Amino acid sequence: MSIQKKGLGKGLNALMSYNNVESNSNRVYEIDINKISPNKEQPRINFNEESLQELANSIKEIGIIQPLTVKKIGEFYEIVAGERRWRAGRLAGLKKIPVIIREFDELKTLEAALIENIQRVDLNPIEEALTYKRFYDEFKLNQEEIAKKVGKSRSAVANAMRLINLDLRVQNFIKEGKISNGHGRALLSISDNDIQFELAERIIEEELNVRQIEEMVKEYLNEMPEGEKQEDGVVEVNENIKKECEKISNELKSIFGTKVKIKTNKKGEKGKIEIEYVSLEDLDRIVGMIKSKMI
Repeated sequence: MSIQKKGLGKGLNALMSYNNVESNSNRVYEIDINKISPNKEQPRINFNEESLQELANSIKEIGIIQPLTVKKIGEFYEIVAGERRWRAGRLAGLKKIPVIIREFDELKTLEAALIENIQRVDLNPIEEALTYKRFYDEFKLNQEEIAKKVGKSRSAVANAMRLINLDLRVQNFIKEGKISNGHGRALLSISDNDIQFELAERIIEEELNVRQIEEMVKEYLNEMPEGEKQEDGVVEVNENIKKECEKISNELKSIFGTKVKIKTNKKGEKGKIEIEYVSLEDLDRIVGMIKSKMI
């Protein structure tokens, strides 16, 4: 890419020159558009139809200026970067499309697709967060490593990934641009999904800014019943339930090597467990322990 946005590291050009086996330098090939397919795992899910049509009209006039990057799979090709241009080319009625052929493994393919979309500001915050999660889950990269790959700070990656913990209905509002990721981060302080959703609806209906929703969340948390507030990992409930919670808290503490809090209602019928971590590395350790028990 000829223009790089600030804070994105070396960018797509640097990545594209890496692991260049089959491209024969930067030679451009004209490939049958029907032999090219999109990457099913690419981060971007939504494509604006109006914007695509505008690009298609431009392509009809001047063609595709920047070739797609593809990798060869048998007799066909899979898009590494440039799906939007491919879609617009089809709308424009192109029979052939310019490409540069590269040999990428799965990780490099995902990196290239992600970086191109971020540089073009094509991903919504949830798509970006889910892609970071794929790096973490499938390729075992920690947040520091992910941050280096995409040229962002670790805190930016961490804040993005936190959005996945939101209620799915709230995530959809962010995908659709109805509320911002800043609104979403403010709502993360509320564990009740229905309350999250109700406040998200109020954001849309009343056009609330982030500061206003932060104040509303603070008020909600301050108004929580005293019975739900905790001290030393155990809520104020009857003595038998309290002892049982203490016992479980101590057992989990010895397993995870960190402070564990149990929140429950007075009858002990429902609640939640909170496991404390002191760093992202500590979180990785705890999650690894949990995953190992699930296999």
